[in-house]
Amino acid sequence: MMIVRENTTAESDVDRGFNYRRAFARNLGLVSVSEQSRLQHTRVALAGLGGVGGGHLQALGRLGVGAFRLADPDTFDVVNMNRQLGATMATVGRPKVEVLAEAARAINPEAEVVAFPDGITRENIGAFLDGVDVAVDGLEFFAIEIRRMYFHECRQRGIPIVTAGPIGYGAAVLVFTPDGMSFDDYFRIDDTMTRAEQLMAFGLGLAPGLISDVDPSRVDVAGEKGPALASACFLCAAAAATEVLKLVCGRGALSSAPFGTYYDPYRGKICALRPRPSLTHSLRGRVLRWLAFRRFPAFRVMHEREVAARTASERYAHA
Repeated sequence: MMIVRENTTAESDVDRGFNYRRAFARNLGLVSVSEQSRLQHTRVALAGLGGVGGGHLQALGRLGVGAFRLADPDTFDVVNMNRQLGATMATVGRPKVEVLAEAARAINPEAEVVAFPDGITRENIGAFLDGVDVAVDGLEFFAIEIRRMYFHECRQRGIPIVTAGPIGYGAAVLVFTPDGMSFDDYFRIDDTMTRAEQLMAFGLGLAPGLISDVDPSRVDVAGEKGPALASACFLCAAAAATEVLKLVCGRGALSSAPFGTYYDPYRGKICALRPRPSLTHSLRGRVLRWLAFRRFPAFRVMHEREVAARTASERYAHA
């Protein structure tokens, strides 16, 4: 954990004219003066600063959120250029959390920014969520174990958490409140499922269909990479920031689980999201899993390998 403090240059910039009220005055009229004050005194935790996380931070920073907990262990690479705010040739090789912390401070030099360069772990999650009002999920799609832990810990601490993911050309948005449906219950995920099943359940829960926009040959399960467009990532940032605004200001209808929203600007549609049947405990779910594995065979291969490894381990344990 490292605290990014204001340096002498930032202090000089503040002295030359930064003023919170002036900087965010154009928000007024859509938010009230008292609501802007709430945003100024809100602390947001943001885990993951890649395709969606960088956009989340920019949108929240420009809303005037006054304090952040940022976590990401990764560094910027050229392959991030197509969609990640913060990725430029000047930042290639630099830690994402360092670059985005600087971006947050460049927007609001008075912001409190605490950076976690190792990402979130079971060891630091308590410090990461300490004093947090709202959490946001910017983790990459394949980080299912860390994501489940993140959502569980937020629920245990009474912290609402927003997730917004790019699915095809659009964005899926869900809010999980402490007294609402849990992440595992919505996505029908449990510890008996293979990692491939958990990932498939997560993807299906964010999509109104079988994600027909995505070319399966471009999904690299082994390398944990998949296609994503900047337009979808930016849409996620706008949607997530709006949900945070509603949570902080206590107004507006949330896309709260078990009800979520999928925005599809490519087709000009907005679709309602609902929990899918369990992929392992219902006939409809097993059929859905079969169809999903058929469309994305790399996940089926991953699933079969884990099942084989489990079987071998059980045989060894009983030998």
